[in-house]
Amino acid sequence: MDAQTLVDERGELWLALAPLWLEREPRETDYARMIAEIERHALSVRDLEWIFRLELAPVMARHQLSVAGEWRSFDDYRLMQQLVSHNLRLKGWRRKSWALFSGLTTMMTRHRWNELIGRLMVERGEAP
Repeated sequence: MDAQTLVDERGELWLALAPLWLEREPRETDYARMIAEIERHALSVRDLEWIFRLELAPVMARHQLSVAGEWRSFDDYRLMQQLVSHNLRLKGWRRKSWALFSGLTTMMTRHRWNELIGRLMVERGEAP
């Protein structure tokens, strides 16, 4: 898969989910955008979990752990470059390594993720 295909297929979803890693709690509008984008892609909760753990968390956790000042929003262009670069290399041993260590890269955001999944299940009419 090439960079443009990644941006076309995942870009809007990645940017919609990025507020899960901001220093502030996501707003209602953030959660609404996330759910709308998830539904637009018709993703299962299982597929979303792997996107969260493998495609997003390794890049986003670096921002969360950064001491380079306050971050209440992201530079979408720069963030997209980082996400595409990471995902183009996400094969073989790298994929397995990130799967193995994904608990560490997601632990600071897991409560927000659980909130999102709960809201998604309510939106879909499924029991949370």
